[in-house]
Amino acid sequence: MEERENIISLVDEEGNEEDFEVVMTLEVEDKEYAILMALESNEEEEAYIFRIVNEENEEYTLVAIEDDEEYDNVIAAYDAIMNEDEEEEE
Repeated sequence: MEERENIISLVDEEGNEEDFEVVMTLEVEDKEYAILMALESNEEEEAYIFRIVNEENEEYTLVAIEDDEEYDNVIAAYDAIMNEDEEEEE
């Protein structure tokens, strides 16, 4: 398997491992977030958003966002970035 820098593996509650591509990282209200896409998804390009929590020794943990307001703020920031990129391409 080709090793790429932006691919990470996550393990769900049942112990199943799945590979994800880190599509983008962004900062919202002094917190960093990662936008992930499953590499082998049967669904229509569903993205997942996780908060990045820095640990010791330059390690990090991805934490699911459970607060609706926090989630909405990240979605709004992501949409703004994507709209800005589309405008620049025109």
